[in-house]
Amino acid sequence: MRRHASTAVVLLAAAGILFPAFPAATAADIVAAPTGVTIPKGYRNWQVVAPSQRDDKDEIRVILGNDIAMKAFRTNRLPFPDGTILAKLAWKRVKSAEFDKTFVPGEPQRVEFMVKDVRRYAGTGGWGFGRFVNGVPADEKEHGACFPCHEANVKGHDLVFTRYAQ
Repeated sequence: MRRHASTAVVLLAAAGILFPAFPAATAADIVAAPTGVTIPKGYRNWQVVAPSQRDDKDEIRVILGNDIAMKAFRTNRLPFPDGTILAKLAWKRVKSAEFDKTFVPGEPQRVEFMVKDVRRYAGTGGWGFGRFVNGVPADEKEHGACFPCHEANVKGHDLVFTRYAQ
């Protein structure tokens, strides 16, 4: 348990340093994903919900939440209320040069968002999904894979994989 906590601290510290590698939206360059989801202004200043790792993609991720999301996580509120936005920042996982047996974020891979709006996204469980690589939205086919995966795996948790790391 202690090793996992130390790894999480290293990952979060590295993620804080690397957040600038992900694009920040400005009024001049707001581009929407095929779902209508855009990169929210100021998302890099949101609070950390939890780190995660995906071995099949060799990635380290940090999930952030806006104020509405964080309040829902802290109070165990399901379903999440409209206005909830989650951001997932993903990096290639690389071995640390300074600390053996540790992995740290490498090259940024993408940033993804889930936006809760029950009316607007009624066909996808109340969630809009947006995936961006270097600030450019992924294509419609990639976006089409989001909802089926969330529905198949986390339907009982309002389609959200991440659990709050307290």
